[in-house]
Amino acid sequence: MIKKANRLNRFGEYYFSKKLREVAQLKKNGLDIINLGIGSPDLAPPKEAIDTLRHKATEAGAHQYQSYQGIPELREAIAKWYARHFKVCLNPENEILPLIGSKEGIFHLSMAYLDKDDVVLVPDPGYPAYTNCAKLAGATILPYDLKAENDWLPDLEELEKNLPKKAKMMWVNYPHMPTGASATEAFFAELIEFGLRNNILICHDNPYCFILNDKPISILNHPKAKQIAVELTSLSKSYNMAGWRVGMLSGAPEYLSAARQVSSNIGSGMFRPIQLAATAVLDTDQSWFDKLNVQYLERKAIVLELLQAMDCQIAPNQSGMFVWAKAPEHIEDIENWLDGILHNTGVFITPGFIFGRNGSRYVRVSLCNKKELIQSALTRIKQECSVRT
Repeated sequence: MIKKANRLNRFGEYYFSKKLREVAQLKKNGLDIINLGIGSPDLAPPKEAIDTLRHKATEAGAHQYQSYQGIPELREAIAKWYARHFKVCLNPENEILPLIGSKEGIFHLSMAYLDKDDVVLVPDPGYPAYTNCAKLAGATILPYDLKAENDWLPDLEELEKNLPKKAKMMWVNYPHMPTGASATEAFFAELIEFGLRNNILICHDNPYCFILNDKPISILNHPKAKQIAVELTSLSKSYNMAGWRVGMLSGAPEYLSAARQVSSNIGSGMFRPIQLAATAVLDTDQSWFDKLNVQYLERKAIVLELLQAMDCQIAPNQSGMFVWAKAPEHIEDIENWLDGILHNTGVFITPGFIFGRNGSRYVRVSLCNKKELIQSALTRIKQECSVRT
């Protein structure tokens, strides 16, 4: 066998990749599984998306290679979308880069800006892709603490006291996954000044801004933001289009040019009918989000009851499509506890430790299931709890 690259030794297989194989085997063995672990929207995307895709897929030229920077129609639609929802002015010619999902952008930025031994600040808890993409680039990871007592926001003053000289990039994500915490414009202003003082590129990952969130904001709304910050967002969560893989990177032309230099060498553009479908979707009005959030609120009410049945402490004021909760104090091994629930009830819940050390006492439950399924999970959990007591 040919030896794999040493860079792969810096991290293991993604938790969900391994766990979902186990879940699949349990299903094969006859256990009825309810998966409350994955944030993959189960609701349908806007009708405009499906109609446009179906129609445009039959047009001449639809199946040819497309521009490396996205078609003009999509970039213009994204610019209008940013102006309408965030009051942010973006030049569609050079300040918007469509992506095959925003996760692609995390990799592109990491490869574009990180050299060996550069330091990347990543949130703990936080999305594992920030860390893993930085490791692929050969960079050094510096986790920064997010804690409940500080509303899951970083202490920038404390962080600045011990900042390494080679600190070059910082990942932030609000509304935050997995905790559901929100940031404020005042915090973003502090963050921009932090980046400017220390010459650190601030990368804001913003895919959850419209899910159970009354005040969606963009870091690019700050007047100095384009000097030191870029923003990623996508259609995956807000428009139920996770499998379509449509995201975007926005910011100053110089930052996007570097990311495009990476993307153009490893990809060949996005399927044109999907880009046109995304263009149509971005024109939908606020009523889409209002209807979507009514359903998520109904699901969340059942999830809260489920977590209470597990004797978890639920963190307040959460946005996004997950619920974050602290496990009971008497539970010593969270992973073993959740594995017991999985094998005894067929309900899969995500342990918080996969998001970092500060998530080790927490669990995360997805809202991406029909109410009836979540209700069934609640019934099973209650039965399990009554047996144990």
